[in-house]
Amino acid sequence: MIILKTARELNYMRDAGRIVAETHREMEKAVAPGVSTAELDEIAEDYIRSQGAKPAFKGYQGFPATICASINEQVVHGIPGIRRLENGDIISIDVGAVVNDYHGDAAITLPVGEIDEELQKLIDVTREALDIGIEKSRVGNRLFDISNAIQKHVEDNQFSVVRQYVGHGIGKKMHEEPQIPNFGPAGRGPRLQEGMTLAIEPMVNVGTWEVETKEDQWTVVTKDLKPSAHFEHTIAITEKGPEILTRSNGG
Repeated sequence: MIILKTARELNYMRDAGRIVAETHREMEKAVAPGVSTAELDEIAEDYIRSQGAKPAFKGYQGFPATICASINEQVVHGIPGIRRLENGDIISIDVGAVVNDYHGDAAITLPVGEIDEELQKLIDVTREALDIGIEKSRVGNRLFDISNAIQKHVEDNQFSVVRQYVGHGIGKKMHEEPQIPNFGPAGRGPRLQEGMTLAIEPMVNVGTWEVETKEDQWTVVTKDLKPSAHFEHTIAITEKGPEILTRSNGG
């Protein structure tokens, strides 16, 4: 069942989303060659707690950290640790926060120092795919209108979308219905209604769309070990159009 949110619930989610957006700004300031992912995790947790919120991921199904830090061929769910970033890496940072039991969830991919043209294109296309998917998130559209728009933009740029992991509804639970694939035919799925809250998150690979999970049972990597990027926003469907809850100034 897709849960439609009340105005009060959306206000809680705006608060959680603002803190997620601000945490990402802290990450943008901190990411640099030589910084470890554990240090990034500590900065994120300190900031979220300083705002009176709780990290959404820490302890969720046993995940041990505040952020998911996924480097290069790592797609999602990378566990922060002693690994230090190197010039030319890219890092995807997924952050969640909880305020009054309601969640915000977003991801960005950042360059570390100087990166090559292909990696910059990967980042740009993935961010654009998210924006295009959000633009389709309007009352009366079908869910797969989002999916199809993302897939088309990615594949028009000769990249691939991950199939095994998808976006999701979000609210009092981090993962609610519906699932939101980043692929599929337009015109299918539930019709979008005011009050729906969705976490849309294209995961885009340079090579094959296939992925596999490492021995730690969390870190997902591309099967061909080519790079991957990930962007995500939590949005609300409104009569006026999509509202991005994980952007500090809305929009």
